Amino acid sequence: MDLESNKVSSLHIDQELSTEDSIIDSNHINNSNEESFISYPHLSPSNIIGTHPNEVITSINADNGYPVRQENGQRKTGPPPDWPTTRHPPGRGCEVFVGKLPRDCFESELFPLFERCGQIYEMRLMMDFSGFNRGYAFITYTCRDNAKRSVKELNNYEIRPSRLIGVCQSVDNCRLFVGGIPKTKKREEILDEICKVTEGVVDVIVYPSAHDKTKNRGFAFVEYESHRSAAMARRKLLPGKIQLWGHQIAVDWAEPETEVDEDIMATV
Repeated sequence: MDLESNKVSSLHIDQELSTEDSIIDSNHINNSNEESFISYPHLSPSNIIGTHPNEVITSINADNGYPVRQENGQRKTGPPPDWPTTRHPPGRGCEVFVGKLPRDCFESELFPLFERCGQIYEMRLMMDFSGFNRGYAFITYTCRDNAKRSVKELNNYEIRPSRLIGVCQSVDNCRLFVGGIPKTKKREEILDEICKVTEGVVDVIVYPSAHDKTKNRGFAFVEYESHRSAAMARRKLLPGKIQLWGHQIAVDWAEPETEVDEDIMATV
């Protein structure tokens, strides 16, 4: 089975563009109660896609306190109702990619299954206009250990007879490569210019030229506060849309940093 995990970052933005948000609250899932795993109503395309946003939402997780909203070609469930508004979302390493889903598999099956591995912060199920899912979802746990547990326990899980799903760590890339930058520009100038045209910039990394330390190498790495911010910036900066200092620029995902497994580090 090949989930193409190195391409997961690109999948995020492809599904994050188009419809208006709609939000509705329901009641909390009691994950200590096994009956909650089978208490969800069965969902089908006919009761998922409606002409009004509320028709879409009211048929989902009626007994779940997580807010549910339809947004940009995906349906989001979360964050937990008791998650403080001042608390930051979970960091990198907490999200998993779930692939090879049956097209008629919805939150009623997925949420209780993945909740067995720990508290879920958010589930994002990618949808098409027919009312079926696109075959994959992203699930963010409140801690990294639970994400690892879900990969270990649910990868190749038989969700239905002869239907095995794939679960792997999501590549949550927050960094873009930006080429075509005038070599005379300083880091501060690049940072200011990037901040004018994109949002959520955290840092700009610039390397000096090997031949002239007063100049840059013609490219920079831009770090964003979240993968979504980076994805939206990438889309905005695609060739032909925006020029910096009158120059055509090249934009792509930077190679994500390799995270060393903590279990491996403990043996070093």
